[in-house]
Amino acid sequence: VPFAGWSLPLHYEQGHLQSHLHTRRCCSLFDVSHMLQTRVYGRDRVKFMESLVVGDIAELKPGQGTLTLLTNEKGGIVDDLIVTNTSEDHLYVVSNASCADKDLAIMRGRVAELQAAGSDVHLEVSDNALLALQGPSMARVLQAGLSDNLSKLSFMNSISTMVFGVSGCRVTRCGYTGEDGVEISVPAEQAVELAERLLSVPEVWLAGLAARDSLRLEAGLCLYGNDIDETTTPAEAGLMWTLGKRRRAALDFPGAAIIMAQVKEKPKRTAPSYTHGRGGARAAGLHSHSSNFTSPGTVTSGCPSPSLGKNIAMGYVEVAHSRTGTTLTVEVRKKQHPAIVTKMPFVSTHYYMAK
Repeated sequence: VPFAGWSLPLHYEQGHLQSHLHTRRCCSLFDVSHMLQTRVYGRDRVKFMESLVVGDIAELKPGQGTLTLLTNEKGGIVDDLIVTNTSEDHLYVVSNASCADKDLAIMRGRVAELQAAGSDVHLEVSDNALLALQGPSMARVLQAGLSDNLSKLSFMNSISTMVFGVSGCRVTRCGYTGEDGVEISVPAEQAVELAERLLSVPEVWLAGLAARDSLRLEAGLCLYGNDIDETTTPAEAGLMWTLGKRRRAALDFPGAAIIMAQVKEKPKRTAPSYTHGRGGARAAGLHSHSSNFTSPGTVTSGCPSPSLGKNIAMGYVEVAHSRTGTTLTVEVRKKQHPAIVTKMPFVSTHYYMAK
């Protein structure tokens, strides 16, 4: 199917349901090479990155990464991306494919501004492929092809290493499924070789876009363009945890004044998750009820949960109606069904933390 200018597989021969469940039980390989990968060099690379995002990049230890938000002057989310402070001489940044063009334009524009002011920073776009191996048996499968000890690599940490004889790879313990997993940045000309080596293990299946979407929703992870966008602030989206304490105090990121004012005054709407009985709501009407008062909301993501056997969704309603246990009504194909606000994630996550 078309996706952000790419042609991506929706599912493979096993189908969406079996692929989803296999990822939860064993492990699956996702080709996520559509993601934008960039490297930021120069002594002012942290200053550059912090002029664009809300996270505390300066506090990242070598090899450590963080999910952060690129914001605009109105406090809206331009993109969610992962920034890693590599053990080498650069920051490694992974951005969403749907935001690649605008992210790149923003980053290149800021680089030019800083360079004109005498700062030492420059940007390189990587042409590497990106493979995600996700699931509880990932570590056992991948360890066979590594000299490094995976048990020492915690969630959101990264190493540069050789993988099954393929040199020049970056392995980052992260992913979009809620399971223990890695994303492997691999030289494009050797991506097929590495993928085939991983797929030679019988328990590793290929997985497509459909499973990726249902897995991330069960894990309570946002999809850019659906659950967050430039009209959504971190306070509304429940993503204030991405703002470092130092950054909150300094107010030195785009939209800082607006975002922090929302935190103080409380946003008017928020993003609850909920379950409902019938119909997989993907982009539907959402209503909260209190006495005779009806407050409209919006479903942003929804699907039948293969793991739970019921429908799940995320959306936005007024804060007063977002408490866990609140009864809502979701409209699916012009029919209304009861829904109940619940805690996220819908399915427990299994991110790995080294002891």
